[in-house]
Amino acid sequence: MNGIPWKEAAAQPAAVGPAPWRATPPGRWRRALGEAAIEGLLFLAALVSVATTLAIVAILVWESIVFFRSVPLIDFLTDTQWTPLFDDAHFGIIALLSGTLTTTLVALVVAIPLGTILAIYLSEFAGYRVREFAKPFLELLGGIPTIIYGYFALLFVTPMLQKLYPELPGFNMLSAGLVMGIMIVPYVSSLSEDAMRGVPMDMREASYAVGATRLQTALFVVTPAALSGIASSYILGISRAVGETMVVAIAAGMQPKLTFNPTEPAATITAYIVQVALGDLPHGSIGYQTIFAAGLTLMLITLLFNILGHLLRKRFREVY
Repeated sequence: MNGIPWKEAAAQPAAVGPAPWRATPPGRWRRALGEAAIEGLLFLAALVSVATTLAIVAILVWESIVFFRSVPLIDFLTDTQWTPLFDDAHFGIIALLSGTLTTTLVALVVAIPLGTILAIYLSEFAGYRVREFAKPFLELLGGIPTIIYGYFALLFVTPMLQKLYPELPGFNMLSAGLVMGIMIVPYVSSLSEDAMRGVPMDMREASYAVGATRLQTALFVVTPAALSGIASSYILGISRAVGETMVVAIAAGMQPKLTFNPTEPAATITAYIVQVALGDLPHGSIGYQTIFAAGLTLMLITLLFNILGHLLRKRFREVY
């Protein structure tokens, strides 16, 4: 150590000189560029969805403004007749709203109880094999084309109901609503079951510790704790029923009239849009413009239900 004891040499600071320039490793640059590219792709994907939504809203609003220049808004909201294709034209959207709300209500009467019961069973009572066997069938039920459901309602459900109620017409909102309810059961049951399975096991064990049964635990502990997710599944089911097209177009008939009797035929907003969009009316005519006003009404209804679902999730959200 040139005559310096090793302890003193170790205590002396090292000579500080100008730090040599070090180049960034090529791998780090490649990783940074890759992350930036992925981030850009994700941003573009989100931007496409937002831009598409804004474009749809802009088209509906613009075309509806053109429509309301010819039809007063008060007549659109209060007139009880919807005959835009007749010589004596009437533009009362309430006639289509009655059919839409009636079929949706019938569907919810079927889907909400049945979907909730299935969710409770799959989450709290079914074994692993039963759950793995039943879930794919529910998902398959949700993947069947809606036009198949429409003919199922017209050719099977309606004749079956006519045996119980002979006066039931061939086209009616009851059979369409029942089949729509069966169709949206997978949405309600799957989301509700996921919400229930997300409840911590500690809450179940605490309920069992005080002497509660499995049914009591499922109904009074797990279900209230998962109410936020369950409410979301209900809102999704409502939105799905309101926007359904082919089932009501085939089985409910296309007779726009103001009625809330499910045993009568009626037309919904979506069924009317399908009827007009077949190409029989020239573009730019007042009859053709009605589909944009009806579509804007449908979008506002769906938006209202989505806002309601957000408020329910915020109100009943559980923090674990």
